[in-house]
Amino acid sequence: MQPRVSAAREIRKIVVINGKGGCGKTTVSTNLATWYAQRGFHPALFDHDPQTSSMRWLKGRGPDHPPIHGVSVLTRQKLGVTRSWQLRMPSETRRLISDTPAGLAGLEIPDHIRGADCVLIPVLPSSIDIEAGADFIRDLLLLGRVRSTGVRIGIVANRIKQHTVAFQALERFLRSLKIPVVARFRDTQAYVHAAEQGLGIHELKTGGTIRKEIHEWNKLFDWIESEPIRNNG
Repeated sequence: MQPRVSAAREIRKIVVINGKGGCGKTTVSTNLATWYAQRGFHPALFDHDPQTSSMRWLKGRGPDHPPIHGVSVLTRQKLGVTRSWQLRMPSETRRLISDTPAGLAGLEIPDHIRGADCVLIPVLPSSIDIEAGADFIRDLLLLGRVRSTGVRIGIVANRIKQHTVAFQALERFLRSLKIPVVARFRDTQAYVHAAEQGLGIHELKTGGTIRKEIHEWNKLFDWIESEPIRNNG
């Protein structure tokens, strides 16, 4: 069951998805949530992963940072709590980020992208991840019918190390797709340090490495926000 998105509330739904595990879906999701929280969009972060990585990250977030509403979708409801109540969002919510589980395939895909404004697909620079990414994107286009419904798709090249054979192979693969590469994030320990504190990378003290990453994040946010919110009611 997915949370119902009300068009009257103008909620933009962003789905972070890839059937391959370990590609950085939670890193992308949590950094999206912190960026929107800092800018007053009151984001809701829905964790569909059985490992509840996003919710464990959120527990480490201190009260001195802008709040993020978190929902562990697969957690069993408490006695007397309905499913609809569990999936509710605060009235001030304006951005919904969906951190999807690994292993999605086939007819599971349409349910997870239902009501989305845009879909982000993180891909790592390895032959296994590139092949898995290609298969997943093919299923997404065929079964999810995203293009026919107007949902935008963006590729996020994740944990890249420039000037390596793996990175060059990833770039060739991405050029073969008629899908935009909306951000390229480097393999840096800054993401680990941020995650340990329940933060986004842009909430860390600014340094040279972080400034370069924030530039890529700003490109991603500009792409997400460049189109009007779809009528998802």
